[in-house]
Amino acid sequence: MNFKATPKDKNLIYDVGMHQGQDTDFYLKKGFKVISFEANPANIDFCKKKFARAIGERRLVIVEGAIVENAPANGQGKVGFYSNKNHSFWGSTSDDWAYRNEVLGTTNEMIEVGAVDFGQAVEQHGVPFYLKADIVGSEMICLRALLQFENKPEYLSIRSEKVIFNRLKEEFRLLEELGYDKFKAIQQSFAHLKATFAAPDGDQLTHHFEEGGSGYFGEETAGRWKNSEQIIKEYRKIFTLYWLFGDYSYLIQTEKGKKLIAQMERVARRPLPGWYDTHAKHSSVKP
Repeated sequence: MNFKATPKDKNLIYDVGMHQGQDTDFYLKKGFKVISFEANPANIDFCKKKFARAIGERRLVIVEGAIVENAPANGQGKVGFYSNKNHSFWGSTSDDWAYRNEVLGTTNEMIEVGAVDFGQAVEQHGVPFYLKADIVGSEMICLRALLQFENKPEYLSIRSEKVIFNRLKEEFRLLEELGYDKFKAIQQSFAHLKATFAAPDGDQLTHHFEEGGSGYFGEETAGRWKNSEQIIKEYRKIFTLYWLFGDYSYLIQTEKGKKLIAQMERVARRPLPGWYDTHAKHSSVKP
């Protein structure tokens, strides 16, 4: 295979699944240039207003449309997108995720959006230092696209599979093929956290992590890095929680079960089971 020698930009982050800019805001404050991908037209309009200054200064580029496999090269392709009318975070091109959202009592609206080729976007903008992918069921498209590039992001995070364990193992097989050899499973519950850091101009900034954001990245994430065998063992325990309390559990589908989970969450002071992102560190990163 002939790899594309697209250069890597150490000051660049990809926010795949921009939503309403919860993560993009953090990355911009940290001084990074950001390429953000978003399919939901309402979220795009919101972020264009919210980040008008950063867009004008060319610190932020918004790529509009849904990332799909085999998008037309001319950029004129269209794809069906399930826009969730109750939770903007839950928009997806995945039929499985649309069904899951309806099981949880929300309503989807099918709309047509532009089709985005992730590989073409990487060729155009460069390989990022960090890639965050949270596009509800389509994260693997981004990983497969990276196979064609010689350079890889030093760090990445994806919203991991939470229903079928063999799919989770396939995620790690692909990550290892891409050269990632250190991993963390991070529960996405950051609404109560804040980060204080020095901005590029030297000012001290405080960032409050919003609901739905992905939180810290790279070496700032909590916990120790693990190899694939160790992290898969950890995910077996996490999947037990998914099966007991998750989206398709018996408890979540009954009123008594929902009340029980809510009571347990109040005691634990965190979502139960919540959802987890897999963070990965590339083997090329030196200590």
